[in-house]
Amino acid sequence: MTVEKIELFLCRLPLVQFFETSFGRSYDRTFVLVRVVGDGHEGWGESVAEANPYYSSETTETVWHIIAGFIAPLIIGTRFEHPRDVYAALKRIRGHNMAKAGVEMAMWDLYARMQGQPLATVLGGTRRRIASGVSIGIQDSFDQLLEKIDRELSAGYQRIKIKIKPGWDIEAVERVRARFGNIPLQVDANAAYSLDDAALLARLDPHDLLLIEQPLDYDDVMDHAVLQARITTPVCLDESIHTVRIARDAIDAKACRIINIKPGRVGGHQASIELHDLCASHGIAVWHGGMLESGIGRAHNIHLASLPNFSLPGDIAASRRYYQPDLIEPAIDIAKDGTIAVPQGPGIGVNIVSERIAMATLRHLSL
Repeated sequence: MTVEKIELFLCRLPLVQFFETSFGRSYDRTFVLVRVVGDGHEGWGESVAEANPYYSSETTETVWHIIAGFIAPLIIGTRFEHPRDVYAALKRIRGHNMAKAGVEMAMWDLYARMQGQPLATVLGGTRRRIASGVSIGIQDSFDQLLEKIDRELSAGYQRIKIKIKPGWDIEAVERVRARFGNIPLQVDANAAYSLDDAALLARLDPHDLLLIEQPLDYDDVMDHAVLQARITTPVCLDESIHTVRIARDAIDAKACRIINIKPGRVGGHQASIELHDLCASHGIAVWHGGMLESGIGRAHNIHLASLPNFSLPGDIAASRRYYQPDLIEPAIDIAKDGTIAVPQGPGIGVNIVSERIAMATLRHLSL
């Protein structure tokens, strides 16, 4: 497998509805698409870096710079026997996992298309359908939050996640429990709290949450270990886990009981597989997070989530919740039983609509 060309597309799509976290409110999403061409085939990837450095220090501009200036020279013209080798080839570049992942995941798609197999098969997936949960951002009112949850449950989603932040936490959970009873429910703080808030977070314990996601700082492991010892709700780490080594340290420190795997955060599919296997060997459940991806990134997520240790519903929801139209056809949809089918065509197995990419593209580069 030898790549002859890499293309970058800086795209922007409007969101169907605003999405708010502790970082702020978004009305659209800017992201970088990656197309690799080689051996008569193409592969597509999507970098999940945002325009602003709030979730991660990476941005769309740093991704563009790193791929064009450093990753592309290491990839173009180099023969790879298997896409798992790409991750190792990029190791000399420190950090910049979201830039690496955009290219590395495109290489997996290219390889799977060359093999005529679904990406899930190449990754080692075992499921034909994956369980789907939904993430609901902070709303303008609790009534609005409850209305959205009611709508998503009616659509069939197997699990509800709500975003929390100081001032929008305990009461939000209490109202959800009062209205909907013992539905599968988890919360995501996006690093909005400190260890000083341990007593406050312990007030979530009676509500039987599946987990609390990333309550403390994005670069913290040890304070999470202290917090986990003080609360009964399982702590799930997200932003803190950007390498397999850090995940190993977090498990050893008992800083979490669950890990959210996002391939963009850890550098692509190979790192995600290694993280998945590490967690499985230690009895740590994993689930697949989301970053408001377009259908291209969402399709990659579906294939990865078919691996066996993804035992909790992930944040991989129907396309129509985010973009209308999406960049693919047909759009990704959820069945009445709250599952999503793993595409069975070669590679990511979805039809990419070039006209829609062209309309969404702000900048294009061919290398």
